This record gives sequence, C-alpha cells and structure tokens, in this order.
Amino acid sequence: MEVKYRAGRFVKQQSGPSEYLAFIPKPLPPDPPIRMDDQLQEALERASVALGRLDGITLLLPDPDLFLYMYVRKEAVLSSQIEGTQSSLSDLLLFENKAAPSVPTEDVQEVSNYIAATQHGLKRLRGGFPLSLRLIREIHEVLLKGTRGNNKTPGEFRTSQNWIGGTRPGNAKYVPPPPHEMSSFLDNLEKFLHDQPIRMPPLLKAGLVHAQFETIHPFLDGNGRLGRLLITFLLCAEKVLSQPLLYLSLFLKEHRESYYEVLQRIRTEGDWEEWFRFYLRGVAEVAQQATETARRIIHLFEEDAKRIQRIGKAAGSALRVHDLLKHRAIISIPLAAKELGLAWPTVASAIERLVKLGIAREFTGKLRDRQFLYTRYLDILNEGTERNSAHVQR
Repeated sequence: MEVKYRAGRFVKQQSGPSEYLAFIPKPLPPDPPIRMDDQLQEALERASVALGRLDGITLLLPDPDLFLYMYVRKEAVLSSQIEGTQSSLSDLLLFENKAAPSVPTEDVQEVSNYIAATQHGLKRLRGGFPLSLRLIREIHEVLLKGTRGNNKTPGEFRTSQNWIGGTRPGNAKYVPPPPHEMSSFLDNLEKFLHDQPIRMPPLLKAGLVHAQFETIHPFLDGNGRLGRLLITFLLCAEKVLSQPLLYLSLFLKEHRESYYEVLQRIRTEGDWEEWFRFYLRGVAEVAQQATETARRIIHLFEEDAKRIQRIGKAAGSALRVHDLLKHRAIISIPLAAKELGLAWPTVASAIERLVKLGIAREFTGKLRDRQFLYTRYLDILNEGTERNSAHVQR
C-alpha cells in the first residue's frame, strides 16, 4: 500500500457539466499505523504531562464550577470567532445579562448556542450516554438552533454536496465525500469511538477522530465548531479530564493556515504524522496556558478579597458583590441587588467601594443601565479573544 493513499483517495464527480474531485476517506485507524518515532513519542509525552497538570489544577480551585463557567464562555467566543463572528467575551456577558452587546445579536446568539451545545453534550456523557452519532446530531441541533445556520438542517447529516473554499465544488479548496457515500464513513467513525477495531491512547484517538470528522464534514454548517468540541468530549468520556478544560480554539486561531495545511496533507499525502506533531503541540500549549490562567485567577481572587477585607465594616456587602463578579465578571446594580437579595443603595455603595479599589470599573459611560466589570479578571479571560476579521470555513 502506498503511504500517500493511506488516508483515502480523490474521486472524480460530475455536477451538471462540471467535474470536481471529492475525497473518499479510508476507515480508521490509519493503515499503515502511525509511526511513533522519538519526536512524536516525545510530543505525546509532553501533551500527556500538560493534560495531567491541567486536570490536577481543578483540585486546587476553590470553586471548579466557577472557573469552568467562565472558561467555557471564553472557548465559545474563540471557537465562534474562528468561524467569523465578531462577538467578544464582554458582548456575551452583556447578552446574558439582557444588556445590549456592541455587535449584531446573531453573532452573540451563535456563541450562546455553543455554550448550550457544550453543556448538553457534557450532561449526556455524565449521564452515561455514549459519545456516538446520535449524540453528535443532538449537539449539532443545539449548536445551530435559532441561528443563521438554522436553515442548514440542524441535527441532520447532509444530503447534498458541500465544499470548503471557492464558490462551487469545481473551484473549492477541498470537497468532502458525496452524501450518498457518507454512511459507511460515519459508521466506521462511530465504531472507532467505541474502540473498534482497536483501542488507542485517548489523546491519539481524539486527534484521529477530529481529523476524520473534519474530512467527512457531515453537516452543512457547524462542522468546525463541533469537530473542536469532539476533542474535549472524547477526553472527558475517556476520563483523561475530569472537567472539560482543554479547548484548542486559541491555538487553531493563532495557527489557522498551518491547521488547514496539515489536515489537507493527511488527504493528499497520507501524512498523519505531521498532523499529530501539530495537534499534540497544540494540546501541550493550550493545557499549559489553561493551567497558568487558573493559577493567575486563583491569585487574583485571593489578593482582591484581602484588599476588600481591609476596608472594615463595609467589607461584608463588598465581598458579596465581589463574589458575584467572580461568577459573572460583568454586573449591573439591579442584577446584583436581585441576585444577592440586597437593597439597591447597599449594592450601589459596595460597587462604589470596589471601583475606588480599582477592582471594578463602569464601562458603558451611561447614566442609566450602567454595567460594571471586574477589570483584571476580564483582562485575563480576554487574552487571545481580541476580535479579528478573518473568516474561515464554518
């Protein structure tokens, strides 16, 4: 067998008078198998160690759900930005507070759906439901519901040809398999998820599943977002991570051209090894960044709580507002009063003290409907989520 064709082959297709080449993938696992040379083995070990440290940091977090709540929102913003939305983390938090974001509502709705899809998938997995084609369709339905992709058959595998780049299959950068041939590839993907025909180390398995899913591109929209989520879902299902804290979107956003190139080289050259060098490097870097982010946030919360305690009698209500800011990062006086069960003047006074300490800041410039943000906390979370105008395949 030629290594060049171990991932599959391109087959000529006809669409009216036009011809194009669609890719027909081979089943997983690759044949010949992945060549685990010293460089790749070292990359796997680095990624595994970094993942272990990331999973361990959850034991040090005073409130793991709090960190997860905000970290998933950062990932939702990043993953949606890769697809072209202009929503920022602040826009999302304002949207969740029922305040007006600074970008079109449709953009923020897509980010909000990503969070809902993540939560749905994790709830199902924790309830014992297997990572399967059925669950993938469920997640996809939540991801696209009520968004611009709502007319792209949410929750249903495609029945027409799609393509990546270009205006038609004939000038596209990549054309996935025809819809009438997809069922066998998806059946193989599901069997591989269930360790058939062989069981592989979870990190390698997740890398293979992601690349194969993107190659099949089984939906008319949302393949990129769902494919990235599959990595995290699989690592949680395999008990590599106790919390879903590994997301590759920041790494893929920073290296998007390399990402598309290594995926395409799997198809054109059968080069799974290059893909794994890229993917494992991303896992190691992102896991290290997430661990460091968690440490910085723990330190910030502790230091700011000590500063608040020094103000004396008024510290009680200020600490309660500070705790709410840890959970939301952006609040208004009415929202805080309702959430905490405190009187408006008490909340307003507590927020004023946090502003004087430099912990909180009003950022709308309005006299009414003012919103206050936890400045340094949001600065940490915002790293890498700066808006950009680069649009890629959705």
